[in-house]
Amino acid sequence: MTRRAIQFPCEGSLLAGTIDEAPGETGLLIVSGGNEIRAGAWAGQAQLAARIAAAGYPVLRFDRRGVGDSEGGNAGFRSSGPDIAAALAALRAEAPQVRRVVAFGNCDAASALMLVGGASCDALVLANPWTFDGEAEAPPPQLIRDHYRRRLSDPRALLRLLMGRVSLRQALASLRQAAGGEKQDAAGLAQEMAQGLDAFPGEVHFLLAERDRTAKAFLARWNRQDPRLLYCPAATHGFVEAAARDWLTHQLLEVLAAADRAI
Repeated sequence: MTRRAIQFPCEGSLLAGTIDEAPGETGLLIVSGGNEIRAGAWAGQAQLAARIAAAGYPVLRFDRRGVGDSEGGNAGFRSSGPDIAAALAALRAEAPQVRRVVAFGNCDAASALMLVGGASCDALVLANPWTFDGEAEAPPPQLIRDHYRRRLSDPRALLRLLMGRVSLRQALASLRQAAGGEKQDAAGLAQEMAQGLDAFPGEVHFLLAERDRTAKAFLARWNRQDPRLLYCPAATHGFVEAAARDWLTHQLLEVLAAADRAI
């Protein structure tokens, strides 16, 4: 396997990318979430790319504008459509044998892929999609209720409440908010994401980490009966646990193999 650093243009800026070469005709495009660089937390995305390439699929990771080694201003995930399109073009240029592309994104990278309708990829793997319109946005009512249901069943949490170590006023305020119901703003981020995904004709797979707050918030705003939802037991947001890393790799390889068979 050969790993190369590359640069490619995006609306007047040069983006930095890394390609793990492989002979396959199906490639993986990894879109980084948040302000994370293309290597990922603790080099997790770099390690994932090496695993996927070792199985025969070329992989491209990149820094969007204003992040890591890329030029330009960082306008956030809502403005990353051109960056994703430029990275897809770069993958096809660097690995000209590629005929189909699977895109993978975690957190707001998953949201970005949904907002742009899949960015002309052939399949999407969307992990723990971000559904908060802002950092200060309150969690959805279902998430609050689930949280307090767990806390009230924990004897240690009840003891902390009785001893005054937990703010009763804050807890009651949160429960009052949760009692307000599940009303959602029709113009909210989750609705925009659903509308964007409606236009995507390819395969879609949602990967949810069981212990992740972002995944729980997404699930509270999504159809829980969606057959595309898959759950990773005991996993946290970045799938950093050894079993979770293996599970994530397996899921991606399954999707890549299916896309390969469709060629």
